[in-house]
Amino acid sequence: MVERDYPRIITPLPGPKAKAIIERDQAWTSTCYIKEYPLAIARGSGMMVEDVDGNRFLDFMAGIAVSSTGYGHPRVVAAVKEAADRFLHICGSDFYFEGMATLAERLARVAPGTSRKRVFLTNSGTEAVEGAIKLARYVTGRTGIIAFKGAFHGRTTGALSLTSSKRVQRAGFGPLLPDVHHVAYGNCYRCEFGKTFPDCELFCVRRIEDDLFSRHLHPTDVAAIFVEPIMGEGGYVVPPPGWLSAVRELCTRHGILLVADEVQSGVGRTGKMFAVEHEGVEPDILLSAKGLASGMPLGAIISREDITTWPTGAHGSTFGGNPLCCAAALATLDLVEQGLAENAARMGEQLLEGVKRLAERHKVIGDIRGRGLMIGVEFVEDRTTRQPNTDLVKRLVQQAFREGLLLLGAGPNSLRLAPPLVVDDYDVDTALTMIDRLLGERRPS
Repeated sequence: MVERDYPRIITPLPGPKAKAIIERDQAWTSTCYIKEYPLAIARGSGMMVEDVDGNRFLDFMAGIAVSSTGYGHPRVVAAVKEAADRFLHICGSDFYFEGMATLAERLARVAPGTSRKRVFLTNSGTEAVEGAIKLARYVTGRTGIIAFKGAFHGRTTGALSLTSSKRVQRAGFGPLLPDVHHVAYGNCYRCEFGKTFPDCELFCVRRIEDDLFSRHLHPTDVAAIFVEPIMGEGGYVVPPPGWLSAVRELCTRHGILLVADEVQSGVGRTGKMFAVEHEGVEPDILLSAKGLASGMPLGAIISREDITTWPTGAHGSTFGGNPLCCAAALATLDLVEQGLAENAARMGEQLLEGVKRLAERHKVIGDIRGRGLMIGVEFVEDRTTRQPNTDLVKRLVQQAFREGLLLLGAGPNSLRLAPPLVVDDYDVDTALTMIDRLLGERRPS
């Protein structure tokens, strides 16, 4: 086994240099920032994050699923440096450069389905969502939007109107975008209708027509359904087989656009380029960001050519498709196609099996779900009642940080495991061993 110099904690956390940065940050930054734990990063390499005091951490959250190729991948860094040597900026909405045209073609070609695509580049996932709302309403001439309970689509006003993850994200910001309707996601572990799959025959999808469309909203008024193929912030929830296809069929039957929000699940994270590929579904619009450029700020709206009919000047972005970001994205896509997606599938299977073994020893683990390196572990007080154990997740994340493992929660009581796609056997075994020990120390009698 290869020797690693991480995790390695050499000072109390936060250390003295980190404390100074934290104090300055708290004195000057906006009060809305979350700050999960007192990590003050100095550098990273692969799966390793080093703070300003020399403490080293094993990263299993990838900067919230952003650092897809790890920290400082040499091919991504080289691509960014080469682009920076040529020019830092040109507005892609108004002028041309090769990197933007190349990336747009690349994304259009790797997008799922047989129809020809067109691409609009943004700075972030929430900007991609905003653009998709505009495009869907423009091309259909309809105003209604359907999203899912528990979904996270961003924090700008339009995207926030679709978000239904935590009330704090919406509180005090109304009125939000009108004509947005939320329905139940395909969460079999916590089915709000008390059904059991497959006997339910996808009741939650049928409910859209039987309840929403029959009582509240005519389907001809609906522009789009926005869906996360795997729910992210809401708990890393994987819907049952056939669920996404059923949503696709419903959209097709009523002339509604299906918008797949792959901001967190895309670019190799689930073992395929995009998560919808697991179900063989082609969305009308697909949204990407987060891991697309390995940490450089970039998002994308990938839409079928036949619906991309908005005219020149109807949408734009000063910085969207920045030359450095495009270069990083092209290098990232190369790496994902040349082995990282395959590694995500292989290591994800190993990680998932390891968590299942943990569940045999720790009864606080109620549900395990995931694809590739997008795995959710839901904690409960009791497996029979499925009472959420929110405090345990918070304590586990904090204690793991103190011992050199970077984790994040998802939803009210789930842990997300979303390491960089460069993760290997040693990293998986190390993380599982640490989580096993930390759970053992808290195991109820």
